[in-house]
Amino acid sequence: MPLAEAMRPARIEDVVGQSHLLGPGKPLRAALDARRPHSMIFWGPPGVGKTTLARLLAEAFDCRFVAISAVLAGVKEIRESVELARLERDTSRRGTIVFVDEVHRFNKAQQDAFLPHVESGLFTFVGATTENPSFEVNNALLSRAAVYVLRRLDETDLRTLVDRAAERCLDGLAVDDEAARLLVESADGDGRRLLNNLELAATAAGALDRDAPEPGADDTEAPPRRLTPVHVAQVLAERVRQFDKGGDAFYDQISALHKSVRGSHPNAALYWLVRMLDGGADPRYLARRVVRMAIEDIGLADPRALRLSLDAAEVYERLGSPEGELAIAQAVIYLACAAKSNAGYAAYNEARDFVKRDASRGVPVHLRNAPTKLMKALGHGRAYRYAHDEPNGYAAGEQYMPEGLGEPDWYRPVPRGLETKIAEKLDWLRGLDAQARRPS
Repeated sequence: MPLAEAMRPARIEDVVGQSHLLGPGKPLRAALDARRPHSMIFWGPPGVGKTTLARLLAEAFDCRFVAISAVLAGVKEIRESVELARLERDTSRRGTIVFVDEVHRFNKAQQDAFLPHVESGLFTFVGATTENPSFEVNNALLSRAAVYVLRRLDETDLRTLVDRAAERCLDGLAVDDEAARLLVESADGDGRRLLNNLELAATAAGALDRDAPEPGADDTEAPPRRLTPVHVAQVLAERVRQFDKGGDAFYDQISALHKSVRGSHPNAALYWLVRMLDGGADPRYLARRVVRMAIEDIGLADPRALRLSLDAAEVYERLGSPEGELAIAQAVIYLACAAKSNAGYAAYNEARDFVKRDASRGVPVHLRNAPTKLMKALGHGRAYRYAHDEPNGYAAGEQYMPEGLGEPDWYRPVPRGLETKIAEKLDWLRGLDAQARRPS
């Protein structure tokens, strides 16, 4: 039996981690104390105990446990689980917990197949997913199940697993502190990965000990087996941090990168950029997002940011990895340090929302094009003032908005970077307008 399977807890009390759900007064503990099962969805990364919790809940509630893998199952397996639940109810009067692993892999029709039986109370539905249930689980099913977020195991939890496994399943194998630290780091919060790596390292330690010289003629006992950093290093491949190119981890990390840039924290921005590159994110995608940051969060406070971001994207196209990634990193540092303004972004959104709600207003006659005699005869372009011929290159008092609309206040420069100067100029021009429109 694999070590990870042998180490599955036999009781709720043996579960490592998830104290926010299983501690005194916490949701799952309260349900267990009241002996009232309810439908639920476990959302969390791999190796944190979603399947184990479902099994233990079935035992604690004295329910039959029926497991379905959404990767392999279909409507046929769903129907079979319904029949098993009905048989259990009719013969033993016990309830049934139907556990669906990777429930996000089921399509809408498959998820809907559970609804009438969940509503009737035929069985208790428990789903497990690594993806955000808000996006991957039907609203109808989501509204009938409590969502519990399972957290990655922290260093203390993982070290507890190492010690338990060494004592209970590995004949008291002694684990050096440095070896345990390497195992904990390699797991990256995943208990299953930790136990798999520990099993491989323990096997390596056993093989090395068998190759050691036999005890001396005095029949002294061989030294006890120890797991050292050398054993761990032999079996650990390059550590793979948790990253999902299409899932929540991907969007959470790009969000953290964007918000670190917006928050003017270059070190944090670099961290998230490198995390994504290290996890296999496409640098071209990251370059596109950096360009978006320059437009959305720096804007006209520092127009050089956009040009530098575009240059970084071009450098990557020419050089590729890893050289081109440095250009993206430098762009991220510049954006994080640059003056920030979302005034242009906000102005565009306000204007767009207004146009969506507003009627189709005509262009003022004096602003219309007049390429033909008929258009000129109709007055198109008449009385238009050519700004370059006006004092200061500005036609003070001229009206450019549709008639009856007035002057909106969409673009509001911030007092940072170049927009400080832009605001001063706009204030000056508005003063010229007010002066020109003042009755003589």
